Amino acid sequence: MIKKVVNRIVSNAGMKGGVVDVIITSDDKVYEINNEFLGHNYYTDIITFDYNSGKTVNGEIYISAERVRENAEKFGVSAISEMKRVIFHGFLHLCGYDDRTAEEKRRMSEMEEMYLALSYAE
Repeated sequence: MIKKVVNRIVSNAGMKGGVVDVIITSDDKVYEINNEFLGHNYYTDIITFDYNSGKTVNGEIYISAERVRENAEKFGVSAISEMKRVIFHGFLHLCGYDDRTAEEKRRMSEMEEMYLALSYAE
């Protein structure tokens, strides 16, 4: 079901599928990547590297399994639901959506929720 929704995210953005590696790893590894490549000295649940070629979605998505579990508990949702949300978040980034401003964060959050609901409906 995740793949079907990811395909929908990509097509709704007017993009086409390419090669995206989703790497589920440790909190420490994601922290290390965040620090080394982005210069950020903090933990995060996801880091997305965009290697798109024109309208073809290509990239790498690194997800901290520990951070996903922690956030699921914090937000009172299942770990599966939170993992789906984070994966969809990464693909939204690859499709050109950002979350730097409050408005962008609100819009991305709305889309995450819509695609999460879709993942349970189909």
